[in-house]
Amino acid sequence: MDDKDWTILKTLSEEKNITKAAERLYISQPALSYRLKNLEKEFGAKIVLRNTTGIVFTPQGEHLLKYALEMLTQLAIAKERVQNMKNKVQGTLRIGTSAIFAHYELPGILKGFLDRYPDVDISLKTGLSSRINKMLQKEEFAVAILRGDYFWPEEKHILQEEHICLASPNVIDLQDLPNLPRINYGTDSSLRVMLEDWWRENFSFPSTITMEVDSMDTCRQMVLHGLGWAILPLIGLKSHDSLYIRNLYWRDGTPVLRRTWMLYRNSSLELSAVHAFTDYLKEYYRI
Repeated sequence: MDDKDWTILKTLSEEKNITKAAERLYISQPALSYRLKNLEKEFGAKIVLRNTTGIVFTPQGEHLLKYALEMLTQLAIAKERVQNMKNKVQGTLRIGTSAIFAHYELPGILKGFLDRYPDVDISLKTGLSSRINKMLQKEEFAVAILRGDYFWPEEKHILQEEHICLASPNVIDLQDLPNLPRINYGTDSSLRVMLEDWWRENFSFPSTITMEVDSMDTCRQMVLHGLGWAILPLIGLKSHDSLYIRNLYWRDGTPVLRRTWMLYRNSSLELSAVHAFTDYLKEYYRI
């Protein structure tokens, strides 16, 4: 079993279909089936089972898949370290970021970074901060940018703090919120818990949620069209929006804030691309 087999198992787990996996790997379906059969022969166990919709991994296959994913990660790390042994900022920079940060902040940051360090290749994954945090624990990337507060025992820097705001098409009084239509959006658990705590501090009954949408942008558009009010981080509100925007505060008078963090391991700084990127972010946010 080698890196080609690891990649095959990874691709099969993502596609759940031999034909689609073969197309993605640029090999024929018979060649992929032959390689899979040899793997099963090597380990003396069925790795996948075929069904009407594609394939599923057996328990033995799941065990091999986990091993394959770990080995691919270690191989990527080894390649990065070898590439970075020269006194030049180069190699692959593996980053995981909150999808919201990636949408609103990251494009400009990466453009500036790559203009300065053109020999660096970017490998980027985005998603909810809770998912990115779990992937960081597994060393699937070298630097993570998370929104919300997460425990991390190594290097951790606040990039920015932003207000959490009430957004409405018209001026409204906080006391009227429970009786007015609210638009809610799917967000990370850390922000959801924060908003629930704020609500419980101020009201003894639930809000009137009339719409549940999947993104901050969709939520903002619904509010812009007068369909209800919402609670949104400032990052998702634009200065030219014709909205009533009001910062929220805890009962003790402190603002309700959302922090964005940069996290990485000390050992990752041995990689020139990681060292350069973390320094670039510190410079960018004036840390």
